[in-house]
Amino acid sequence: MDQAGATTRSRSLDYDRTIGLATMEGRGFFFPSGTDLGKDGRIFTVSRGIDIDGRTVRITVYDLESEFFGTFGGIGDGEGQFTSPTSLAIDSTGRVYVADEYTHRIVVFEPDGDFVADWGVQGTGPGQLDSPSGLAFDKDDNLYVSDHRNQRIQKFTRDGQYLSGFGSAGSGEGELNLPWGLTVDAGGEVYVADWGNDRVQRFTADGVHVATYGRPGSGDGELRRPADVAVDGEGYVHVADWGNERVQVFDPEGGFVAKLRGSATLSPWAQEFLSANVEEAQARATANLEPDTAQFGGDPHEESAHIEKLFWAPVSVKVDRDGRLYVTESNRHRVQVYRWS
Repeated sequence: MDQAGATTRSRSLDYDRTIGLATMEGRGFFFPSGTDLGKDGRIFTVSRGIDIDGRTVRITVYDLESEFFGTFGGIGDGEGQFTSPTSLAIDSTGRVYVADEYTHRIVVFEPDGDFVADWGVQGTGPGQLDSPSGLAFDKDDNLYVSDHRNQRIQKFTRDGQYLSGFGSAGSGEGELNLPWGLTVDAGGEVYVADWGNDRVQRFTADGVHVATYGRPGSGDGELRRPADVAVDGEGYVHVADWGNERVQVFDPEGGFVAKLRGSATLSPWAQEFLSANVEEAQARATANLEPDTAQFGGDPHEESAHIEKLFWAPVSVKVDRDGRLYVTESNRHRVQVYRWS
């Protein structure tokens, strides 16, 4: 497979564009941790930032054409604030829900950024949370939460009322080890990036184990610390294979289909920045952006750190109704977009 696309039977997953720029505030991201797709074509990305500069912790709103609509949120534990956001999800009304692993709560906003509510308390009991990570809604607007350090998945109404939960610590079938991202397919089944067990597990809505995707390792179909999972309308499973610095795709039966290492080009925001900062543009123009990979000894982390187009810390994957795949990279402060064709 070349870097431009991945072939799967009669379909191809091809690079489309890049959105993003590393900025301390305003238009751009700073260590983004999650992305979701809102109404009217708007895209929401939350940045973890750095706690010594509150401007970096925010939600950025934009669209596929890189039009920028503003930011909201901010660091803290007050109303409309979060400290260590891990992911976000959007309900059917367009409200934005953010998981904050530091305050152990979910923070809710209107699409325009107005604060709505927050809920959650640290603990191990039903409905309590310990470092919530992934968020995903089902078709009835019930919210599934990866209760990361409690080694379980919990289900709430969108108002925060506890409904049910499943999972326990372990490596056996249906057991979890620090679950991170998750998604719900059109049929209501739940897919969990079982981070510590190097796999993705699939469950019924009630938590009965259905299937497992991947196994530990770095080969095709093998995973190392998967961070997120997304399922398209045909049942193809897209995994942010964080520890291997790539995205992998499985068919509905769990067979390996494709892998991507990244094909980024300059985003419109980055192009505008370089146009306004001539010295930086000149330095970049003379840099070797694709050094010989042999010097990195096959270490994907070193390759990603030195080769600009490659994924570096892919933490979130989302698939839209038109077949586009959005891959959020924390360490390069951007989103790469691909399209099935």
